[in-house]
Amino acid sequence: MEEVAWGLRRSNAYFLMVVEESQQAKLPQNFKEETVEKGLVVSWCPQLKVLAHRVIGCFLTNGGWNSTLEALSLGVPMVVAPLWTDQPTNAKLVEDVWGIGLRARADDKGIVRKEVLEDCIGKVMGSVDEGGSSDKCIDEFVAKLAVWFNPVSSSSSLMEMLQKLLSPFLSVQSQTGSSSNQVIGSGTLAHKGNFLSAFTAGKKRKKPWIVDSGASDHMTGDATIFDTYSSCPNNLTVRIADGSLSKVAGTGSVVLSRDLTLNSVLLVPNLDCNLLSISKLTKEKRCITNFSSTHCEFQDLDSGKTIGNAEECSGLYILKERHDPQEQPQMTVGEFLAQEGIVHLSSCVDTPQQNGIAERKNRHLLEVARSLMFSMNVPKLFWEQAVLTAAYLINRMPSRVLKFQTPCQTLLKSFPTTRLISTVPPKIFGCFVFVHINQQHRSKLDPRSLKCIFLGYSSNQKGYKCYSPVTRKFYNSMDVTFFETQPYYPKNDIQGENSTQEYQFWNLESFSESPITTENHIPPESFNQPESIVDLWDKEHIQEETEERALSQQTHEAEPGPNPSKLPGNNAPDGTVDSELENDILNMPIAWRKGVRSCTQHPIGNFISYDKLSPTFRAFTSSITEIQVPQNIQEAFKYPKWKAAIDEEVRALEKNGTWEITDLPRGKKPVGCKWIFTVKYKSDGNVDRYKARLVAKGFTQSYGIDYQETFAPVAKLNTVRVLLSLAANLDWSLHQLDVKNAFLNGDLEEEVYMDIPAGLETTSNFNKVCRLQKSLYGLKQSPRAWFERFTKVVKGYGFVQCDHEEKIDLLKKLLTKEFEIKDLGNLKYFLGMEIARSKKGIAVSQRKYVLDLLNETGMLGCKSAETPMDTTVKLEESDGSAPVDKGRYQRLVGKLIYLSHTRPDIGFSVSVVSQFMNNPTEKHMTAVIRILRYLKMTPGKGLFFQRTTNKEIEIFSDADWAGSVTDRRSTSGYCSFVWGNLVTWRSKKQSVVARNSAEAEFRAMAQGICEGIWLNRLLEELRVPLKHPMVLYCDNQAAISIAKNPVHHDRTKHVEIDRHFIKEKIEEGVFKVSYTPTNCQTADILTKALARVNFEDLTEKLGMINIYNAA
Repeated sequence: MEEVAWGLRRSNAYFLMVVEESQQAKLPQNFKEETVEKGLVVSWCPQLKVLAHRVIGCFLTNGGWNSTLEALSLGVPMVVAPLWTDQPTNAKLVEDVWGIGLRARADDKGIVRKEVLEDCIGKVMGSVDEGGSSDKCIDEFVAKLAVWFNPVSSSSSLMEMLQKLLSPFLSVQSQTGSSSNQVIGSGTLAHKGNFLSAFTAGKKRKKPWIVDSGASDHMTGDATIFDTYSSCPNNLTVRIADGSLSKVAGTGSVVLSRDLTLNSVLLVPNLDCNLLSISKLTKEKRCITNFSSTHCEFQDLDSGKTIGNAEECSGLYILKERHDPQEQPQMTVGEFLAQEGIVHLSSCVDTPQQNGIAERKNRHLLEVARSLMFSMNVPKLFWEQAVLTAAYLINRMPSRVLKFQTPCQTLLKSFPTTRLISTVPPKIFGCFVFVHINQQHRSKLDPRSLKCIFLGYSSNQKGYKCYSPVTRKFYNSMDVTFFETQPYYPKNDIQGENSTQEYQFWNLESFSESPITTENHIPPESFNQPESIVDLWDKEHIQEETEERALSQQTHEAEPGPNPSKLPGNNAPDGTVDSELENDILNMPIAWRKGVRSCTQHPIGNFISYDKLSPTFRAFTSSITEIQVPQNIQEAFKYPKWKAAIDEEVRALEKNGTWEITDLPRGKKPVGCKWIFTVKYKSDGNVDRYKARLVAKGFTQSYGIDYQETFAPVAKLNTVRVLLSLAANLDWSLHQLDVKNAFLNGDLEEEVYMDIPAGLETTSNFNKVCRLQKSLYGLKQSPRAWFERFTKVVKGYGFVQCDHEEKIDLLKKLLTKEFEIKDLGNLKYFLGMEIARSKKGIAVSQRKYVLDLLNETGMLGCKSAETPMDTTVKLEESDGSAPVDKGRYQRLVGKLIYLSHTRPDIGFSVSVVSQFMNNPTEKHMTAVIRILRYLKMTPGKGLFFQRTTNKEIEIFSDADWAGSVTDRRSTSGYCSFVWGNLVTWRSKKQSVVARNSAEAEFRAMAQGICEGIWLNRLLEELRVPLKHPMVLYCDNQAAISIAKNPVHHDRTKHVEIDRHFIKEKIEEGVFKVSYTPTNCQTADILTKALARVNFEDLTEKLGMINIYNAA
């Protein structure tokens, strides 16, 4: 009462205040005396009499239904200050629906301040004038009510009409009595002259937009409708329709809808309407305007889409604003509850016992779901269907709490007319069923039913829900034949190894209509295509797996405790360095989990062990394995650490001036972008930082438009391996530096535009793009820009080779002045390679990469293979087998190609499967699966660089003559050793057909010599001492004779260039050619598939070891 009194007192408006006797004492002292000239305070009298008086201009009320209806029926504008129950709803109707008043909003303490009341009263009283609420407007309002309710008789009161209008919201009981009938009379308004015709105060957009062909700019007089705004100089004016000049206060943008945003809108305070300029709109939005006698519309020229329309009203075209819920500003639940005066109580964090009823019901559901799944061996893949079925059954079972009625029966008592509850006879979940296929969906020769698994009951149809793992579809049907005693899946498939293809890679990403029922289903792919790479192996070994299951039905330990000693490994001898490595500082992981069991028949723990690793390296490998990296920005935003990494990257980009926000010029196409996430580690294995990187989709760039030159010399992995060999022999220290946002240091010369990065979109940059000022990861020219910048800096410091560690520290400091650099310490993890060092040498492997690949393809539980390729298999281009998913095949082979950088043992097999990228078949995919099965056996295998006394370059070259059954071309292979360690190798099909084995070997020798020349030049640039001549080993005497014999032969005419090239290098003393027996030819592993004994012998000669060997 006191706040209301102060609000009236300070409003400087005439008022009449009715105060009950019980409330008199709450008035401020001397209130009546001080306000006697401004208003009248009286004791209680009938409210309708007060509102019916013609001097009343505004009604201040708490928003009760009686008061609201009385004011509405008498056409009195209101100021509503709601307090309890339904009053906030009435206040919303008054302000937002009926538009006849304002709502006085409470502050965060729930108090309506006097300043708020004062402001609301002033706005309402300022709107009550002859132009704003005329008798004509009130008459129109009454006429609309009459139309809504089918002409109301003259004896009906307006109160009755309003009660009828509001009946859907609330059952209103008329309490007007005889006095209200006397005031309202025969249905006409007793109070006229003060009803607001278009009162929308408090809303964002008060006035409509008028389409004006004579306006040069968009103009408005309402400052509250701007989304972005900036002020203008005081001397800027605009000439309006009456010829006078009005000042322009500022400019900004106004968002009218999702498709229509007005830019450079002028704020003219003296303007009483909103003007939309036709000329400016058509120029800015590239649209055309179509006028008719009743409406006009704006159509985008590029897309043909209608971006806005207006309707003719009293000779003017008024723009229709779309009320799209997605375009309205959304408020959180907490903000809404606070605004409505509702106190929201929530449970404490990690305190589920406060939600006792809900948690108990969750437990009930899960207990029933587990019973359904375990009883019929249903895989965990279908847990969602099990929970839905559990809920369905519980709702139809008698409950003691409900006096032995079912929940559905109780619901029907409250809603007897509902038809949402359907019931079909219950069946056993997970059983074997046949779904009848209707005649219109099959031919005469097609089967009449489909084998499925029963997964519950349809939620939108009266039928059973069945799923076919073969077609990957759901079916809703009542025509189902049940075999309730027979489970669809055998017993040992539950939570264990999946020997069948039917539920591998069950994809729920997209649904479409089933040809049999209206149930959504997984989109079918070609039935000839296996749904995963596991499927092909399963088909080949299904009988073998079945026999194994018959012999053994028990589970096996997967990882025995916190120090797992079983994970993929190599059973071959690891060379002379094993004893040293067993007690030295080498180490490796997989998550340590106590007491975790697996039903997999071939657990990964049998093939990998970390017992030979030192505690420090074990901690390092565990760390890089445990953290999961998000795959997209939506997933990253769920975790604070990744969100902070995104914010840090954005700050770095903005600080560096990487881009500027602008409009996309006509004729230009922006490149896309995406977020890539990774984890940076310290040398001890601890997390250094979570890294988010914005990468441009450079593959969409066009040469000559978005980029010119792209060449940038970078260190190949061959060079890295040479350095590792030298470091092992010369005991060099290996340090790793990371230039933070390296590519951002390069300047961009071309004009390149990029889409706004995901997560950074705002209303201010809507329909904008980024013009790149600096190079960005992913752009084709970025490596070159960074290389030029880095080269300039390094040369400026006079960078030369040095032998002093303090000089290296000085170099780090100098680079830190130019670039933001992080010193990652000793080399441990580089480009996916794990590097472990001992006194004997350096071990390099891609263990984590292999395990991630096996996990991604579902091959962690597969049966291992001892070699990467079957010696009896010869792959052909067209082998008659069914085609497989080309994209999946290419992605998988691409990952294997990267893995072969540290795995020469799979070099030949990867080279073979990569020849069929264009049209892969099931047989080709089977070969890929064979490689994965071999990797399952040896996930930790890698190269070992040891200290030796050999200071030579040795190259082994070999060829498999006419090995390809498709075109009878030969396969060349060579491997190069620098100072006793393998550094380069290659397996490649020759470009022409060789007429004999000598010719094939001769071409392989030429490739090996080319590689040796490159190695020799690299070592000379590094100023490393080297013995000459280099040695080339070959197992073909005829090829060696051709190389040494200077006499020309007819049989060598077509290899004349290679012959002269080899002869020249031998005569110069750069190379000497030596014979090696075929069983000692190390390069033989790169030219053909070998049996296990020969294969293991050659991998040992290549210097490959497995420091994670579980044997």
